[in-house]
Amino acid sequence: MHFRSKGDAVLYLRDPKGTTRGQQREVIDAVRAMTESQPDWVDDPEVQARLAQYEMAFRMQASVPELTDLASEPASVRAMYGVESLDGSFAANCLLARRLAERGVRFIQLYHRDWDHHSRIKGDIAIKAREVDRATAALLRDLDERGMLDDTLVIWGGEFGRTPMARATGATTTSRASRCSSPAADQGGISHGATDELGYMAAEDVVSVHDLHATMLHLLGIDHTKLTLRHLGRDFRLTDVHGNVVKKILA
Repeated sequence: MHFRSKGDAVLYLRDPKGTTRGQQREVIDAVRAMTESQPDWVDDPEVQARLAQYEMAFRMQASVPELTDLASEPASVRAMYGVESLDGSFAANCLLARRLAERGVRFIQLYHRDWDHHSRIKGDIAIKAREVDRATAALLRDLDERGMLDDTLVIWGGEFGRTPMARATGATTTSRASRCSSPAADQGGISHGATDELGYMAAEDVVSVHDLHATMLHLLGIDHTKLTLRHLGRDFRLTDVHGNVVKKILA
């Protein structure tokens, strides 16, 4: 579900004109009563799925407006993130992520859109680092103070595959930064792996993307070798036929 930064955070959740929330509840209750009145042998999974969608949509209509009202947060919390309202900034999204997590949302993705810098990387990257670092630190601190880091896996990733090269084009210099990230596991405060002296190649304890995914699934209680999807007559895994859990970073 994509959250928008302007207007309604989630489209089509407002009550239709001339319709009240109570009337919509009556419709859902009537559909449920009609479904439950049928004999057991008329157990149509499509009807049950549609009814479940009605219920979910109704819950979203009731909960999303309150969820996205950051004004209900204490001033100290908003100051810690550096945000006042749901303005589409990375900081606002970090605060929204914590509110989603404490309401039971199981997967949340934050994305900083303005990250690709070339000609002005020296100046721009410092600005972006301040935007990202403050908000990320606030999110981790907030989760920790609420006891939510005990069962929340936080993964912070940069762009994979960028080399530490600079390319001159006339008076313009293009730089591509490289960063290697690994999941935050139960064993905190450690650094895993190292690159060569130029930051060009991984040199120690190399971790592939498949290893990263296998470790993430392991921390979520899933054996990546057994999680398969049947497609075109073949069993596919999320890690294909690769990937090993990076046990060194586990407690």
